[in-house]
Amino acid sequence: MSTEKVYANTNKSVKVKAGVQKFGGFLAGMVIPNIGAFIAWGIITMLFIPTGWTPNENLAKLVGPMITYLLPLLIGYTGGKLVYDTRGGVVGAVATAGLIVGSSIPMFLGAMIMGPVGGWAVKKFDKLIDGKVPTGFEMLINNFSSGIIGVLLSLFAYLVIEPVVNGISVALGSFATVVTNAGLLPLIAIVIEPGKILFLNNAINHGILGPLGVQQVTEMGKSIFFLLESNPGPGLGVLFAYWLYGKGSAKQSAPGAVIIHFLGGIHEIYFPYVLMKPLLLLAVIGGGVAANFTFVLFKAGLVATPSPGSIFAELAMTPKGGFLPVILGITVGAVVSFLIASVIVKRDKTEDDIEALDAAKQFVSQMKAESKGQKTTAAMLPKVIVFACEAGMGSSAMGESILKKKIKEAGLNIEVKHSAVNQIASDTDVIFTQESLAGRAAQVAPGAEIVTIKNFLEQTAYDEYLDRFKK
Repeated sequence: MSTEKVYANTNKSVKVKAGVQKFGGFLAGMVIPNIGAFIAWGIITMLFIPTGWTPNENLAKLVGPMITYLLPLLIGYTGGKLVYDTRGGVVGAVATAGLIVGSSIPMFLGAMIMGPVGGWAVKKFDKLIDGKVPTGFEMLINNFSSGIIGVLLSLFAYLVIEPVVNGISVALGSFATVVTNAGLLPLIAIVIEPGKILFLNNAINHGILGPLGVQQVTEMGKSIFFLLESNPGPGLGVLFAYWLYGKGSAKQSAPGAVIIHFLGGIHEIYFPYVLMKPLLLLAVIGGGVAANFTFVLFKAGLVATPSPGSIFAELAMTPKGGFLPVILGITVGAVVSFLIASVIVKRDKTEDDIEALDAAKQFVSQMKAESKGQKTTAAMLPKVIVFACEAGMGSSAMGESILKKKIKEAGLNIEVKHSAVNQIASDTDVIFTQESLAGRAAQVAPGAEIVTIKNFLEQTAYDEYLDRFKK
């Protein structure tokens, strides 16, 4: 095969991967800002339903309206706003209301459809009338157009979309029940664990497993689906293997990664450790299957999505009488993952020097930036650096904190922000992100310099970047 064909195929693969990640990130972007509301509902459910910690028939009346109305409307609003600001969010919520009224199940999937559709419709309308509105009539047109579009979409959702989404939701729920009853649910780790490494974790958790879990909670008071992706056990096993048997900076940084992953709940911290040795996918898959089998065997479940996936969040969302199954499953997953990872890490005789690899990657990134005419000298001190991750929360906020401290120590005047990779401002100067998300970051902000980070705790890339301006 010619070099041109190899390059074309590779480039196509990267674009497909970035496209899938972008879509998954968009789905997660509708849910993640509202996680606090889901946790609030989970706590109320855990406390006041008949099987809860402190059963209270009066206070338990909050559970139904919140899951039926509040949470889907929040998702619909957020989805519309992601597409087209506040008016798009309002119309997205109105459109979602049409689904809710006609449905007998929580309409999370429908909200993920009608919310963005509402934002898209308003955006298209505004583009259509751009420059044609008489002066002084802007507010009138904006308000009435939003109302009319909202009415039309709400009716469309009620009459057309709701029956379809309801059928899909019931089918998915039935399929999940069949898989669970057949004893095949543990094998879902074969899909989930590699998906997490490819930064599809938020899409899997919040876009697929979350809605299934919520539906199951309304029927059973808890759901195993909340445990399948959020379980910190498999990643913990890999990090412990590096801690005990790794080499160089990978071994040195593993203890800190354990704390951030297991206690802080930022699972992205262990992804680079797996990507350094792809065989370690066997470890996280093995740990995931073993953990899921334990969850099924002992009937483990949570009342809401634990986000981030910290052991504290896992336990906080555990219903009365359910601590032992949850803790046992997480422990089994960590032990199995550790045993498999230990063999792989110990048998690898290569010298593992992340610092040298990061330095080389940084050099390539600089050359790429310069080839595009992006200056990296002190004369071109950037105004804003954005640290981007999949969801714009845990890992990017952590990177922002580290970088801010170093910039302050260097006496430089550079603003640092954190963002979801899909929501980076198009005029951003510099983007710090993980290697797997670099393609998406370049698509969102094509004029920005991309600085890739392989390991959040390895600060070589930060230092080398700032050294440009110190000199």
